[in-house]
Amino acid sequence: MSGIKRTVLFAHLQDIGVPHHLGPAIASVTAATTEALIIVLVSQLFHTGESTSTTVLTYVYVKATKAAQDLGKVLLDISVVLKDPSESFPSNFGNGMDMCFRIQDDPPVPHLPDSIKTLPQVFVVPDQTTEAHLQHSVCVPPNCDASPSSYPVVALGGTFDHLHAGHKILLSMAAWIASTKVIIGVTDDELLRNKSNKNVLESMAVRMEKTRSFLQLFRPDLEYEIVPLRDVYGPTGWDPNIQALVVSMETLPGAASIDNKRSAESLPPLRTFVIDVISSESEKLDHEDMEMLKQTKLSSTFIREWIVKNAT
Repeated sequence: MSGIKRTVLFAHLQDIGVPHHLGPAIASVTAATTEALIIVLVSQLFHTGESTSTTVLTYVYVKATKAAQDLGKVLLDISVVLKDPSESFPSNFGNGMDMCFRIQDDPPVPHLPDSIKTLPQVFVVPDQTTEAHLQHSVCVPPNCDASPSSYPVVALGGTFDHLHAGHKILLSMAAWIASTKVIIGVTDDELLRNKSNKNVLESMAVRMEKTRSFLQLFRPDLEYEIVPLRDVYGPTGWDPNIQALVVSMETLPGAASIDNKRSAESLPPLRTFVIDVISSESEKLDHEDMEMLKQTKLSSTFIREWIVKNAT
């Protein structure tokens, strides 16, 4: 089966360890999809804290992205959504989808909109050997951080060009720890004049729209304020209502500058969360997972190079 433009895959998780048993299903659905894939992970445990959710997101995004890249489908739009079974889906969820994939023997997904129920349904088989092993071996450590598990207003910034898995993990974790609002600074076009292959770099308007669309898919209940970023601070340099900042290792130096700026302006300090996709979960991902992650190119620079190289 191949050549299906837009697909959605639903999978239930019994725990929030690394879902190795879904690997073959993710790879096969990715291989069958040509334009966009949404992977919906359903679990009652998706409220236990940001660290374990990062592990799940990292594995699933990397598995799907690596499968797509191996097949030359670098521009395949892959999104992962975390869902508690008690949560409803937006009425427009699944609009434009062509096929729904389910994991064989999974329980029904509650609260599905008609746009999903009416799609052709295909069941895929998980790796049952791995699943049985993981049921006995996975242990999720308790969260020993005494900090709050959520913050009313969370901020982050970035270029978000050709929105990819690395961006989406960062955006997802910002939305995951927010209870009311996420402020996203998107780097202004003027600051990107020296980027490589800038002729295929997306405009700020496109980058903003894609960022908003993804966040509304991931958590439609939050407010999203997306603003042009013309310096390292953005709203974090003046807004007293921001409580937390999400950064990648690439943007971590900016966090120190923001701390100094807020201190100079007598603004409350921010709780900083560093999402390091490459190494922060290394103690939870096995050697094979880490090798897969290292071989997967989560980079806008790589995507632009690929576009230029494959231009006809």
